[in-house]
Amino acid sequence: MSNSLVSGDYVGMSFWLISMALVAATAFFFLERDRVAGKWKTSLTVSGLVTLIAAVHYFYMRDVWVATGTSPTEFRYIDWLLTVPLLMAEFYLIMSAVGKVPGRVFWNLLAGTTAMLLLGYAGETGMMNVGLAFGLSMAAWLYVIWYIMMGEASKINANLANPHVQKAYKTMTLLVTVGWAIYPLGYFLGYLGGGADPGTMNVIYNLADFWNKIAFGVVIWSAAVADTDESNS
Repeated sequence: MSNSLVSGDYVGMSFWLISMALVAATAFFFLERDRVAGKWKTSLTVSGLVTLIAAVHYFYMRDVWVATGTSPTEFRYIDWLLTVPLLMAEFYLIMSAVGKVPGRVFWNLLAGTTAMLLLGYAGETGMMNVGLAFGLSMAAWLYVIWYIMMGEASKINANLANPHVQKAYKTMTLLVTVGWAIYPLGYFLGYLGGGADPGTMNVIYNLADFWNKIAFGVVIWSAAVADTDESNS
């Protein structure tokens, strides 16, 4: 294939768009740190790190796609193994900004997401039986969903008096529940459901990362700004 983007390559276009969006989001989150109170700066820093890491990976995946028309699974997992645990840490960080949260909340979220990713990778690369790895990975994902919706993290959030954090927490939970469902769906279609068009799946994954990384960070930024403005008024 050509080493430059050709007309009609919508998958390649989606790689370019998400790459630029991630760079813009990174600059935005880092610059906005100066606008929010000190207790929110770590959350915005992590949001910026997530989009920065993803942007670097997307530039590489974009170039590989344009040159070869492929996007190996390993590239996705290198990104996810770094960014997904950071995204989960944001639940702990936003609650810690306005209240005391036990450290085990952070470790439980980290363990659940890491297990989900490692099991998924083991299945996709043939290190484990595909069906078994999918089932165990789904169990880890459902544990994370349960933990933030009905488990200890949810109960701690319910007891917080800060309405901005509670609103952000609920929105982030929705993003994780709906947005992350795209990844196991892609796994199922690709390995258990008879296969799926790689180009289509890459477009879906690219759009999902826009939702799950950039929109996720914007929700946190919105809560941080609202809480800071309220405190300063």
